[in-house]
Formats: sequence, structure tokens, C-alpha cells
Amino acid sequence: MKMPFDQNSLVKDIVNIFPQSSDLFKQNRLDFCCGGNRPLAEAAGEQNLDVPAIMTELEELYRKHNGAAESMEVWTETDSEELIDHIKNKYHRELEEELKLLSPYVTKVAKVHGDRHEELLKVYELFYELKKELLEHTAKEEATVFPLLLQLETANEEKRSEMIAEITELEKEHDHAGSILKQMREITDDFNPPIDACGTYRLVYKRLEALESHTFMHVHLENNILFPRYIA
Repeated sequence: MKMPFDQNSLVKDIVNIFPQSSDLFKQNRLDFCCGGNRPLAEAAGEQNLDVPAIMTELEELYRKHNGAAESMEVWTETDSEELIDHIKNKYHRELEEELKLLSPYVTKVAKVHGDRHEELLKVYELFYELKKELLEHTAKEEATVFPLLLQLETANEEKRSEMIAEITELEKEHDHAGSILKQMREITDDFNPPIDACGTYRLVYKRLEALESHTFMHVHLENNILFPRYIA
């Protein structure tokens, strides 16, 4: 089964065509959301990855899923209003819920184990920075940016310029959230808990990694699907 993309395809386009590829890219630290606008070979080369090996893994994954990209209509074919509703209901609401539920665990693990595992103190700091930024970011999107985006088709040139500036600012915020997650992954050794980690310690790392995946897909939908409709 021939894949509809190759090593010269943009990373973001591969994820659009085949969403399951995001798991492979995440495992190899290939940024498909904020840094997805470049060829796979270039992105892999920067990480000193074996490009043919990555392509082989991608082909095996594609064959396993029979090339079926789940929820493709949500990703690329629905109108902006429906896509925005999907982002809010799937990503914003789940993000708010997980940040609320995960907070006490992050606090507890840092308090109990931070004296022997100093990286947990940094995880605590980064998590609460990320939480604050993401909640402010999503609230701004829902209160002002998303409603204005849906009015852009009939907006005058001045209003359109204002909105493009808003989108640029949102993309910068996405970049910063990605930077925080990158730091968190580095200091946790790719979210691998130490041998002496208790159950709660392990749970925190597992859920932080899931939060990373959720955030990357959230950012991808906005940066690479929604926003280009207005600034292309």
C-alpha cells in the first residue's frame, strides 16, 4: 500500500492526512504543531534521526491502520464554525478538566518527593506556568478570537489586519506552551519515573505525557488547520 506522502512532505501535512503519525512523531520529538511547516526529512535531520528508518516505521504504521485517518472530516473538511466547536468541546473542555484534576497530584508529588528528586520542583513550577497560560489562552480564544474569526468573511480590511495580528499572537503563545512542554519532557527523562517512584509519582508522569499529546493535537488543529484559512 503506497503512502500518499513521502520524506519531502511537510510534517503538518502528513499528520493532516494520517493523524496516527502524530504518535510516531511525538516519540521521536518531531514537532508537528508549531514546527510542522517543513519537510519531514529536514525535521528528522535536525534531530539526527535516521530518515529511512522513520519512513519505514511510518509505512508500517500506515499499513497497520490501512491508511484510515480517523475523524478526517473534523480535521480538514468541516467549516470553521464546526471546527471551532470541536476544538472547544473536545480540547478546551478536556484540558480544563485535566488541569484541574492533575494539579493536586503534581503538588503532592513535589511536596513529598521534591527533597530527593529535585526535578519534581521544576516540574511543579513548569506545570503551574503551563496551566496559567493555557487557561488564559483558551479563555481569550473563546471570548474574543473565535467569534471574530467567524466574522472575517464580511470584515473590512482594518478588522482583518487586527485579527491577523491576534492569530500571530496566539501562535506565539502556542510556541511558548510547546517550549514549556519540551522543558518538562527533558527534565523528566521523557516522562520516565525513577525506580523508586511511588504509584502517584508514576501517575503524574503518565498524565503529563498524555497532557502533552493532547496539547500538541490541540495546537495542530489551530495552527495548521484553522488559522491558515484566514491568513493564507
